[in-house]
Amino acid sequence: MHSSAIFRATAPGRSLLLSLGLLAAAITSGAGAEDYPHAQEPIGTVEQIYDGAMLPDLAVSTYRNIDRLFPTHRIKAGDHPYALPKSDKQLPNVRFTVGDKKYDLYDFVALDSITAMLVLKDGKIVFETYQRGNTEKTRWMSMSIAKSITSTLAAAAIKDGLIKGLDAQVVDYVPELKGSAYEGVTVRDVLMMSSGVKWNETYTDPASDRRALLKAQISQKPRSAMALMASLPRAAEPGTANTYSTGETQVLGEIVRGAVKMPLADYLSQKIWQPFGMESDARWWLDSPDGVEIGGSGISATLRDYGRFGLFFMNGGKINGTSILPEGWVKEATLPTKLKGGKSLDYGYMWWTAWTEPSMKDGAYSAVGIQGQNIYINPANNVVIVTFGAQPKPVDKEPIDPMVFFDAVVAALK
Repeated sequence: MHSSAIFRATAPGRSLLLSLGLLAAAITSGAGAEDYPHAQEPIGTVEQIYDGAMLPDLAVSTYRNIDRLFPTHRIKAGDHPYALPKSDKQLPNVRFTVGDKKYDLYDFVALDSITAMLVLKDGKIVFETYQRGNTEKTRWMSMSIAKSITSTLAAAAIKDGLIKGLDAQVVDYVPELKGSAYEGVTVRDVLMMSSGVKWNETYTDPASDRRALLKAQISQKPRSAMALMASLPRAAEPGTANTYSTGETQVLGEIVRGAVKMPLADYLSQKIWQPFGMESDARWWLDSPDGVEIGGSGISATLRDYGRFGLFFMNGGKINGTSILPEGWVKEATLPTKLKGGKSLDYGYMWWTAWTEPSMKDGAYSAVGIQGQNIYINPANNVVIVTFGAQPKPVDKEPIDPMVFFDAVVAALK
């Protein structure tokens, strides 16, 4: 990789971020970067991602090279990929209406800045496309899709007896949080993002808690993320209020790490990536060199492997006929949850419940990441849809609601 590419893409005064990018690049180069088709492309900075301050070409090359932004752990794949055969019946052009406007598949891909999409029906590929130079080898950023994966690792640790159930106390697994607002908070509270700990998730606000967490990550100082989380005040009693919080997922990642006594990337590889049959190694951002994975973002994997994860979860977490997840977990994790006062949330255990009529009827749910990342799962129709997006802003500016399009895809496959 040409280090000058990072110099050109980095704004003045960001020497720490520049050094970090060079460090991550060097680590990645030592891990077979020469085999990666995008390894020589110029990239922007992680701050530009959250500021929404990149033009399309730079955004695309950055999103498929996020393992050059921070040091990572490798999520190792196995030697026997789960087969994804091509279906005899391919997806036709999908047409749908929103209000008084008519759209089709081509509109969705273009308007929502989709750079790759995979549609699986009954475990077979009915549609697959790669745009903007992406290929089957492209590893694309997950953003908050990682939250649903971290949640699933927590479930596996519960099944393994390493986390003592949903009512287990956070501080039993993350000692640094003893005496903080996380005292009295359970694993269930964290999974529901209802710890009651005060948090501002505004990506584009430099003064937000989300950006403070990003600064901790940029510092690459060991344990700085947990120091931030331990410093936060309580805004509500645990279990009584929901606040979307990437910090909460960092806490969940620390819970899993404290329980399983190994890197999350290794646990993911051992429990799912290798035994289920992912085809390619993936990467996961770290909070510091050889530190703890970023629970709420930073996984980069291939389109088909995200699709395989969708199949794994839709089918109850079964590998060789036996589930690695607690009984009933998939349903419990993907239905609306309830706070202690009885209020229902449109959120499961770090999975988004459906918000359109057809998907709600089918019990569909999604792992969703900013800038256009989706794993949509419709169990009633055995459909999984994965999208890579390169949307310019980390805010809700999608011209077309992706779930409306996903509903149209499901209808077209019936």
